[in-house]
Amino acid sequence: MRVYLLIMLFFCGISFAQNTITGSVTDSNKQSIPGANINVVGSSTGASTDFDGTFKLNTSSKPPFTIKVSAVGFETQTVNVTSLNQRIDVVLKDEETKLDEIVVSASRTPERVIESPVTIERMGIQEIKNTTAATFYDGLENLKEVNFNTSSISFKSINTRGFATVANTRFMQLVDGMDNSSPALNFVLGNLIGVSDIDVANVELLPGASSALYGANAFNGIMFMNSKSPFTNEGISVYYKYGQTNQDVAGTNDYNDFGIRAAKAFTRHFAMKANFTYMEASEWIAADNRSMTGGSIGHAMNQNYDGLNIYGDEITTFIPNVGQVSRTGYREQDLTDNKVKSMKADFGLHFKPWANDTEFILQYKIGTGSTIYQGANRYALKDFLMQQGKFEVKGKNFFARAYFTSEDAGDSYDMRFAGWNVNRLAKSDKNWFTDYGTAFQLSSAILGLNPNDAATYARNFADYNVSPLIPLVPNIDPLNPSAPRSARFEPGSAQFNNALAKVTSNPDLTQGAKFIDHSKLYHSDVNYNLRDVIKFAEIQVGGSWRKYIMDSEGTIFTDYDGPIDYKEYGAYAQLQKKFLDDRLKFTGSLRYDKSQNFDGNISPRISFVYSAGASKRHNFRVSYQTGFRNPTTQDQYIGLDLGPFALIGSAPDNLDRFQETQPVSLAGQAIPGAGIGPTVNLSGRMAYDNAYTLTSVQAFGASGNVDDLKVANIGLVKPEQVQAFEAGYRTVVQNDLSIDINGYYNIYNDFMNTSRVITPYYGTVGTDPAQAGVLLSYAALANGDRRVYQVYTNTTAQITSLGFGVGLSKKVYKDFELGVNYNYAQFDFDQSEDPSFVAGFNTPKHRIKASLGNAKVTENLGFNVNVRWNTEYLWQSSFGDGMIPENTVLDAQVNYGIPKLKSVIKVGATNLFGKDYLQVVGAGMIGQMWFASWTINP
Repeated sequence: MRVYLLIMLFFCGISFAQNTITGSVTDSNKQSIPGANINVVGSSTGASTDFDGTFKLNTSSKPPFTIKVSAVGFETQTVNVTSLNQRIDVVLKDEETKLDEIVVSASRTPERVIESPVTIERMGIQEIKNTTAATFYDGLENLKEVNFNTSSISFKSINTRGFATVANTRFMQLVDGMDNSSPALNFVLGNLIGVSDIDVANVELLPGASSALYGANAFNGIMFMNSKSPFTNEGISVYYKYGQTNQDVAGTNDYNDFGIRAAKAFTRHFAMKANFTYMEASEWIAADNRSMTGGSIGHAMNQNYDGLNIYGDEITTFIPNVGQVSRTGYREQDLTDNKVKSMKADFGLHFKPWANDTEFILQYKIGTGSTIYQGANRYALKDFLMQQGKFEVKGKNFFARAYFTSEDAGDSYDMRFAGWNVNRLAKSDKNWFTDYGTAFQLSSAILGLNPNDAATYARNFADYNVSPLIPLVPNIDPLNPSAPRSARFEPGSAQFNNALAKVTSNPDLTQGAKFIDHSKLYHSDVNYNLRDVIKFAEIQVGGSWRKYIMDSEGTIFTDYDGPIDYKEYGAYAQLQKKFLDDRLKFTGSLRYDKSQNFDGNISPRISFVYSAGASKRHNFRVSYQTGFRNPTTQDQYIGLDLGPFALIGSAPDNLDRFQETQPVSLAGQAIPGAGIGPTVNLSGRMAYDNAYTLTSVQAFGASGNVDDLKVANIGLVKPEQVQAFEAGYRTVVQNDLSIDINGYYNIYNDFMNTSRVITPYYGTVGTDPAQAGVLLSYAALANGDRRVYQVYTNTTAQITSLGFGVGLSKKVYKDFELGVNYNYAQFDFDQSEDPSFVAGFNTPKHRIKASLGNAKVTENLGFNVNVRWNTEYLWQSSFGDGMIPENTVLDAQVNYGIPKLKSVIKVGATNLFGKDYLQVVGAGMIGQMWFASWTINP
């Protein structure tokens, strides 16, 4: 009954005795302006215009009083209200350019884009409505300096200024002030727990370092997504979107997306809102079959074939008189259902107890979905769930907020382990390779087959027990002679489905593929602007505190005996002052941050903006700032056996907790006087303290020369740092051409990276064979008694990157908006300083983006077109390397408003007329999509 009453109150509202002001807002062409804000000056009371530009404002204020009318792209106006129940019709003048729009994130204080001390990109309500992409989040790819790394149709990672994979830990994303990053992964899972298309108010993006104001990990960019207030954006909004995706591999499939928003201001003191969205689609199937070991594609000509998107064939061994042989794997599309879904919901209570702007907010968000994430392996995230809860108090000059983020991995699993262990359920690795070797040698000797044909017969026998030599190679399991050995499980069969279900529900990676994650983080931050206290300058102070709790039950981290936690905190101050008749604006910031496991970091920032010209429309800016990034939870505490190698985080206590037992070869056990048993125990510390570099061991294996061996002097990982220099120029020419030019130069020190090393099972690494321990380590390498580890460390090489961009926007033929921007980016370092370092810049050198649109071709008809082009570039990641080809992508949409129904119909298409294209090596090719949507009360 209580729930029923709450729902009735929420959606129906309560009547109060208040004064009512009605009216309309239009532009200079007498076109209605939906979404315009109307606020009572000096009060928190407000409203917004409906689809047809009309509004109704309820207020307890008594005339005379003043209201302020504003809308994105128009000049703000004030109107005096002189009588009760007065009707007011307002005509807003066009704002000169987008450079006059107000942003907050660049300096934590409202300022025009043209006056911002750093590069900033913005997507306002009009750009959101007119995006050519299926969602506003996908439309962010059309912003200057933004490059997408697409792992899934629903998982897109934003890359600004390079050095990013799908797991972009150098970029932050905040929704209503809350960090969207996964507590365990430390990067954003797209818009999984973000904001819906009908609730997003605006997006602000800073492409460069912002650690001086926003702390650790605001390293190469930070984005702010802000939702609509229920005080000024009331009502019920609904949308439904249907479309179809098309990909060469996946074919044509349906796309469905539904959302609803309800908001109500019951009084000027209390408002509520709720959102719900659900999306389902089919995946961009990853089907890259190139061999990671080189050679031909497929086992017919390459018995050690290891396909990029084929899993199970990574299990390989050397068979005497045969060669290196890999097992037969399964395609990625066989190991997952290739279905994508996303559901998110949020609920908020907003209180304004006093006449000023002080607001109390209680907010809860939940998001769950199924998608594919690419890291060291490819992971099927099934029913992955994240939750956030926030309490915030904010006013004119301050805010204080505290929130938590928790996650549950659901039924997620590693597809590479799934392939390995489904194979092992059919036949053990030992039996499979024994069968292969026996069949290969007998078919060669008896039938006289050439090596390729012998390999085919051997694989058929090992997989399916099919060979003309079956009488000579009996199908017997020596451990159970009465039972025949199992054959390979065929995808789609009941045997395969049962085996896959068994493997993906088992968190023991020696037999299963499931991973468990119940990690959490708790965060709080405060900010206070002293402008009403200190008059000579605008001064802000603030701070933050965060606690991570890692809980994977030992499947990801070394939390074998319970959750692991650690803390971070920081404090900052900023001074902003104008000089020379307000033409010169100086901003100086200083921040101190400390992580529990590392020394503290100080991040300064200084900037100057000079406004030249009679109207101050020529704005020059220069800035210097530093940024830093703390090692992630995985960098510090991962302990994950991936089969061919293991991942070891570098926190000292993590190195001690990680322990594993490995079998020793018969040759190793037979070394005279060494006393080596059948197994050895290895610790994580040995990966850092007793290892050779992988590249030197490979050279030693090829040459047999011990002089090729090099000791891996791996240091424990520490925070990486960047010094960022930036200059820019913004202006408006002839009142309608906006120009935005920027350039930057970054210097990275202690750049974090991973390195693969090889630890011998016995002996001590070194370069002096006269030492017994060193000689013993050589023997371990020769006998194959060695373990490959991937460790987390910092390169000794200094990395630099530079880039520049030009953005132009102009209205042509009255209301047609034409925009074009160009970006150049490159990096450099001395490879000889760290031969094994892999930069992973993953950014094209040249990019061009252009747009043409008109929101009002006629009174109700609008359109927009976007085109993107980039040069080819090198992709590097722990999963796979390769070239991303040059591509050109065209997106377009047409929309039509139906005022009587308070509706907008939109029809659009992405990658129109284009071929499938790639953004991430190892992920699915991106195909085409068309969609049609109906939005009520947008």
